[in-house]
Amino acid sequence: QVQLVESGGGLVQAGGSLRLSCAASGRAFSTYTMGWFRQAPGKEREFVAGISRFGGNTQYADSVKGRFTISRINSKNTVYLQMNSLKPEDTAVYYCASGTTIMKYDYWGQGTQVTVSS
Repeated sequence: QVQLVESGGGLVQAGGSLRLSCAASGRAFSTYTMGWFRQAPGKEREFVAGISRFGGNTQYADSVKGRFTISRINSKNTVYLQMNSLKPEDTAVYYCASGTTIMKYDYWGQGTQVTVSS
């Protein structure tokens, strides 16, 4: 079992920045990949970014490439999502997830709301 707790969401103006954090517990952190997903009202949950066990491989959705950066510090059991140049269309609940590959996830956090005003 893995427990994931997100933090760092909030309200920001378009063009601003936020950094999301996700603290993990319950299993050795470096044994699983980590990712961020988001779900906007009325839409399906979508992949945002993923990072391999030791950070050597990252992947991003086309919509966030060049603006968002995923990173992890295994000694802190934490994964981050730095979000810059935010747009109103980035408004969503953001979820942290852990998994076995960079595109397959098994455990999910409760989510943190990000709202970008125009």
